Amino acid sequence: MEELIERTDASGAEWALATQARCRALLADDDEAEALYREAVDRLAPSRLRLDLARARLLYGEWLRRQSRRVDARNELRAAYEMFNDFGMNAFAERARIELQATGEHARKRSVDTLGQLTPQEEQVARLAAEGHTNREIATQLFISPSTVEYHLHKVFRKLRVTSRAQLARRMP
Repeated sequence: MEELIERTDASGAEWALATQARCRALLADDDEAEALYREAVDRLAPSRLRLDLARARLLYGEWLRRQSRRVDARNELRAAYEMFNDFGMNAFAERARIELQATGEHARKRSVDTLGQLTPQEEQVARLAAEGHTNREIATQLFISPSTVEYHLHKVFRKLRVTSRAQLARRMP
């Protein structure tokens, strides 16, 4: 860990510091772990390193579930599950699905029939976007980050085959 800290501090890159925070969280006491997991997720959210973000969210969600914070864990685990599914990383998606199920939520397994269907989170984001809310307003209302809203909207646009919020508003009931 000392070597990792030395190298990531020397790099100063956001992804390196996020990796450091995630690894430190794995070794930290419960009092320190949450801040480190949040730091890792927050540093990775604006980056293109979606796989690293999914991994950080999975680990954070697992930690939250072990802390008996099932509702908080669901947000992280659901996002990780969907991201890993999108990447075709089935083993990690299954790990996230099992953790999500342990919180009391049931993630549906993806099939050819369900690929175009919106998840409950995507449905909420799409409805609020169709009503004219900004990403920041949606994030505040759903207690997620603006980058998570952007991620869900990207998937909604792809699934519904729309290219603008105006088209989205016409497609939403």
